[in-house]
Parts: sequence; structure tokens; C-alpha cells
Amino acid sequence: MTHPTVNQPTTQQDYINLEDRYGAHNYHPLPVVLARGQGAKVWDTDGKEYLDFLSAYSAVNQGHCHPKIVGAMVEQAQTLTLTSRAFYNDKLGPYEEFVTRYFGFDKVLPMNTGAEAVETALKLARKYAYEVKGIPENEALIIVCENNFHGRTTTIISFSNDENARRSFGPYTGGFLRIPYDDLGALEAALNAHAGRVAGFLVEPIQGEAGVYVPQEGYLSGAKALCEQHGALFIADEVQTGIARTGKRLAVDHENVKPDILILGKALSGGAYPVSAVLADDAVMNVIRPGQHGSTFGGNPVAGAVAVAALTVAEDEGLAERAEALGQKFRSALSEYVAQSRVAKLVRGKGLLNAVVINDHEDSDTAWNICLKMAERGLLAKPTHGNIIRFAPPLVISEADLERGIRIITDTLREFEGQGEEVTLEEINHPQRVEQV
Repeated sequence: MTHPTVNQPTTQQDYINLEDRYGAHNYHPLPVVLARGQGAKVWDTDGKEYLDFLSAYSAVNQGHCHPKIVGAMVEQAQTLTLTSRAFYNDKLGPYEEFVTRYFGFDKVLPMNTGAEAVETALKLARKYAYEVKGIPENEALIIVCENNFHGRTTTIISFSNDENARRSFGPYTGGFLRIPYDDLGALEAALNAHAGRVAGFLVEPIQGEAGVYVPQEGYLSGAKALCEQHGALFIADEVQTGIARTGKRLAVDHENVKPDILILGKALSGGAYPVSAVLADDAVMNVIRPGQHGSTFGGNPVAGAVAVAALTVAEDEGLAERAEALGQKFRSALSEYVAQSRVAKLVRGKGLLNAVVINDHEDSDTAWNICLKMAERGLLAKPTHGNIIRFAPPLVISEADLERGIRIITDTLREFEGQGEEVTLEEINHPQRVEQV
């Protein structure tokens, strides 16, 4: 059998055409073809440099191609890559000890992707509900929030209210109750209405994909207290918000909340390799027994080596502290601009997970066009929900590069205000509208 003949692309449009022709159309990327990355910067196939203000949806918190993480991956890949869980390997146990002590849990169940980890947490919560709480089989309910994003598996989209993700993928999986986000009254009402049947409450500490919605202070601690009162597990999806992104090791740390089940992914590997994890104490995790859940790649030697390196980098380089300080600087600068803007409505976020809401409806293309223009100026970001632009640079970004990014953002917004002319407060005559955390 002969190998297929493949023409070598020579332009960025050639690469784009190849993906369009041979790949499923399940994404709508900006028309930029990246070939190299280092730290907070990436370069396209023409050699143009950009500041990365998306970080692969917060997977690259430690920066692109961090030498310690890549070094651990290469060294392990040259030694042993995969054993499956049919055998022990010499990297899994040390990784499991490291990650459980790092986050303060008894046990970890290793997986690969964020969606897999969410599915694992749901199974774990249900099994605990039946075998420990005594909820009748197949009657356990899990409470989720409106506008959630936990992945795109069949079960996960079953409790999503994003019709673009749901439509034409049914029939859907039952057993979920959806309530408003950041509403303790709604959570308490759901727990009371279904007393004795709620296995857990699954929540993002900050709703990233929904547009970086930061809940009111006290929401997470209040939700945990309600779960404890009703014997429901508090399940924190920190796939996007974890590993220093919001200015703490975990976003729940802002309110000193320890989840009953913690879900991690993305930056758990620094973006170098698919690694995710579900952590819980023995009382919960011990309901899983041999043969009841697993993954061929989950817990492989490369994943273990990479995750230890990635977490070590986050701690040694003080990335949480950097995210806190630089995030305040970012929001302060953007707040000042928003106060005089016709285009930008508000800025919100925590740490270096932030968003600017554009004064248009979700079906407008203004935010998309702003992102195209920012790319021309050397900064990469992407809209979410049509009119919201998320800004999440690698946490290793220098203060000088952050300031350069802020200038690119404000200069681009100013261009959309009207032919590059700065708009004054007197011209606009509206109060400052900023949600700053």
C-alpha cells in the first residue's frame, strides 16, 4: 500500500484550505495559522509575532513550550509512554501522591480531557449517592447552572441550555436540574424541593465560556454550606479556572471552599499534553472499584511526569500571585477606557481571566471584527457568545507585554469608536459601567 500524496502548503491560506477541506467544521478559528510559541508569544507561518491573550482557553497558564514541562515530557517519552492500567508504572504513584498533597485530597482518579473528568465526577457523585447516601437506584439528581459549560459529550450537553450545542443531538440524558447561576435562593429551593434525591451540585466558580461571569462574593461558600446541610456533594469544575488562573491556586480558594469533588484539566499539563483529574477524599472516592471506570491513557507515565512539572512551575514561579497583580492592572486600565467608550460596555474578571462586553447583541459581528483587527495589530483573542471578548494571556506574561496588549486592545476599540478618534466623556455623557473584581 502506497502512502497518500500530500501537497506541501506554502501560504497561510493553503493551511486554512486544508483544514476546511479535510477537517470537520466544528470550530470557527480566526484566520491565523500558528507555527511556534514561547512564553506569552506565538508566531504564524509567515513569522509574524503575536501576544497570545487566549492561552488555549487557559490551558497554557505556564506559557507556551515551558522548558521544564517540555523537558519532562521529552525525557519520559523517550523512556516509557504507555502501559495502560493493566500494569503499574513508575510515574503514576508519585504523581498521585504529588497532586493529592498539592490540592489537599486523599485520592485522585486520573483522566485525559476536561470533559472526561466532568463525566467521571458525575459518575462518582451518583455512585456515592446510591451506595452511601441510600438514594434509590436511578433516582439521583445533580443540580447544574444555567449557561454552564462543562464540555460537549452527550451527557454534558443534556444539561446545557446552549441550543447550538444541544440541537439535533438528542435523546438527552436525564437526572439533572438546572437553576440560575449565582443564586443561592434558587439552589436552596431546589435542594428543598428534591430533598433526599440530590447527589450533588456541579458548578464553575467563574463561568468562563459564558463570558467570564464572576459570582457575588459569598456565593461559593454559601453554596458549599447549603450542600453540606442537605448532604449533597459540592462539585467544582476548575478545568478553566484552576492552576493559578484567577489569582489563587484554585478559584474556590478565594472563598476558602474545599469541594467534595474537584475537577481539573487544561493547565494541569501546561498545555503540553492531555491531562485531567478528579480529586476527592476517601469517603467519596472509595466507591469506585476495579472495572467500574477507567481510561487506557488515563494515568499514563508521560501524563504523570508532565503534570508534576506543570504544577511545580506554577508554584515555583508564583503564577497565582502574578495573575492577581497583573489582573488588577489589566482591569484598571480597561475600566478607564470603558468609562468613555461607545463600543465597550463593561469589563469583568478575576486574576488574568477577564472579558470585555461589546455594546452589541450576540448575533452582531462587531466583536469578531474587533478580534480580527487586534490580530492585525499583533494580539490574539476570541469572542464568546457573540459580543463578549475573553482575554486570558499566559500567566508568565511580562508586565511590559501586558501593557503592550492593553494598548493594542484600547487602540483597536478606539478605532471602532469612529475612525480612530478618541471619544470624550462629554461626547458620550454616560456613567462608568464596570464590573471589577
